[in-house]
Amino acid sequence: MSTRPFVNDTREWLEADGLGGFASGTVSGVRTRRYHALLLAATTPPPGRVVLVNGLDAWVETSGGTRALTSQRYAPDVTHPDGAARIESFETAPWPTWRFALEDGTRVEQEFVAMRGAPIVAMTWRLVERGAGDGGTPGPVILRARPFLSGRDYHSMQHENPAFRFDPKIEMVGGAGDRRLTWHPYDGVPGVVALTNGAYAHDPVWYRNFLYEEERVRGLDATEDLAAPGVFKWDLARGEAITVFAIESDLTAPLLRETPSALLASLRARERARRGAFRSRLHRAADDYVVRRGDGWTIAAGYPWFTDWGRDRFIALRGLCIAGGRLDDAKEILLEWAGAVSEGMLPNRFPDRGDTPEFNSVDASLWYIVAVHELLGALEAERRVLPSTDRARLATAVAAILAGYARGTRFGIRADEDGLLAAGEPGWQLTWMDAKVGDQVITPRIGKPVEIEALWLNALWIGERLVGGWGPLFDRASESFRKRFWHERGGYLHDVVDVDHHAGTVDPSFRPNQIFAVGGLPLMLLDAERARRVVDSVEARLWTPLGPRSLAPGEPGYRPRYEGDVWSRDSAYHQGTVWPWLAGAFVEAWVRVRGGTPEAKREARARFLEPLLAHLDDAGLGHISEIADAEPPHTPRGCPFQAWSVGEALRLSESVLAAAASRSIVTNA
Repeated sequence: MSTRPFVNDTREWLEADGLGGFASGTVSGVRTRRYHALLLAATTPPPGRVVLVNGLDAWVETSGGTRALTSQRYAPDVTHPDGAARIESFETAPWPTWRFALEDGTRVEQEFVAMRGAPIVAMTWRLVERGAGDGGTPGPVILRARPFLSGRDYHSMQHENPAFRFDPKIEMVGGAGDRRLTWHPYDGVPGVVALTNGAYAHDPVWYRNFLYEEERVRGLDATEDLAAPGVFKWDLARGEAITVFAIESDLTAPLLRETPSALLASLRARERARRGAFRSRLHRAADDYVVRRGDGWTIAAGYPWFTDWGRDRFIALRGLCIAGGRLDDAKEILLEWAGAVSEGMLPNRFPDRGDTPEFNSVDASLWYIVAVHELLGALEAERRVLPSTDRARLATAVAAILAGYARGTRFGIRADEDGLLAAGEPGWQLTWMDAKVGDQVITPRIGKPVEIEALWLNALWIGERLVGGWGPLFDRASESFRKRFWHERGGYLHDVVDVDHHAGTVDPSFRPNQIFAVGGLPLMLLDAERARRVVDSVEARLWTPLGPRSLAPGEPGYRPRYEGDVWSRDSAYHQGTVWPWLAGAFVEAWVRVRGGTPEAKREARARFLEPLLAHLDDAGLGHISEIADAEPPHTPRGCPFQAWSVGEALRLSESVLAAAASRSIVTNA
């Protein structure tokens, strides 16, 4: 339970529905992002996200007066009313729960919980303690809540317009005054259902100029108007106030025929049991990213704005699913994507609108091969037999990727004469350092990037063992890697060789990508002495409590802060900004060069992992952020809930730093 001051609290909570939809907000209740909402649903899971219920105003009336439980921020910079000042405590387990203390001694508890597997959320209030009325006699406790609705794409904003339909369809449910209200705000937008045990008074009005501070500091459109159709009312002295919000669909229809109290009881019991089964906070966080895609599963890259990204999916899957003990989910995801190989490439992204895939990543397919290898190893360790048809399907995908890359595919991706993988064309960003503003690629890294070669060599090594025929190319590429990437005077690896496909040129920028030659992948590519020099240099120049910087201080183009408008932020994205997901590869390398001993693992856990896990209580609560500033205080930035950040922390905790001996490390040096 947190009891810190809550006014202007920037910590955020998340309730994911397992379909790509979610609810989120700040602990203070003030919405600071366009993505903060009580009902944000994925209409074509996991993309197609629409915001339907943005938030609400709530207040309590007693004989001591009327007191707000909520706060809103309006342009130009006014916060009203003062409900955040009455938050007495907040906790996230088993779901977000606030306790409000009113001036007359009244205490009210508010809960918010999302259902896994359906776009349904429940919000409740109950009277914890009655205040003293006039003359010491307890008075009435009337709660009123006014919901704010939209019906927009989650990246967009709504502004006052005559097209919004305020009037709900109202139906009685059961015989106790329960109601089901349905709004159809716009054509082409799902209906919004409110199942409630409160009275409803229709009072349509527009609330104008909500200000979203995070959007303002990001240099984006930051104001919005929201439709407020009416007010719900309860007497808390007579029992718990319930409102269940949902989209109108075939999936939700059977559930919304229940009474509010029955549906709430079922939802609470189901979610309490599901959430209580997780072994740790990281395991619970991991579950939020494993989401439905059609009849199968995929990985949501992050909340609130990322959906289904290939590179992120296969990196995160290693921790979220394989190290996290969800081998069946990992198998299903990898089998699902095995059939998506095109010219050796797997899609890196499916746009939010439409299903046309984008093949704009050189490494997503290689990470897929690594994930297949780790899944097979985990199944073998548990003595589980993979059906021959499934194994053949995975092997066929691996072979197709290697063959496509070896002979050449999109964007100049091909095995060069030295056996290394060349990649890149002007105007395209193919590696994980993929920032682009307009037509300008910030870190193009055309040529032979170091982590791409590490992935390529690992993929060839895996391919030789899984399907055969890749040994000679692996040997040639391995020798080239050792000769061509080592920077003897600096004691580290170049970031790119054959820059812009000019033979013999190098980019010596000191970046964390080199760590993948030592950790984060099955194969170590350097001898012990060079590996130790790389790890020590990365620790000295790049490490922070939230992971490695993306560029060393003092290097040309180094940026200490990720802030400002789109150009300022994207130009700093990989120019010093800290990336927690890289902690997995670094810590694994750090342990490897110390022999992988129990003592090294214990030291690494205390020295690196525990400070990273402390971040679970900051920014995106229970999760790990996408990025952070390069310089102290290393302010968290970007997505507050990031799949590969959580995945790599879980992989460290459950595999790399586990007390039991991990699988053998293969050295190719």
